[in-house]
Amino acid sequence: MIVCSCNVLTDHDVRATLSASEAAPRTTGQVYDCLGCSPQCGRCARTIRRIMNEALAGAAPGCCQDAAADQS
Repeated sequence: MIVCSCNVLTDHDVRATLSASEAAPRTTGQVYDCLGCSPQCGRCARTIRRIMNEALAGAAPGCCQDAAADQS
């Protein structure tokens, strides 16, 4: 699905920039930088942030469960 019509970015493009590494983008501006563009009208910023939050939330339960297992 296209999330940014100004830069023709898809949800897959946004997810491809996200990783667990320290170099992964943590802001929407950093996502644009990773994809070699910049925000134009800004209407997609909320959608990009939602995709980022969903991706991070999807990774969090496994991390939390591993930490809880280590403390047992």
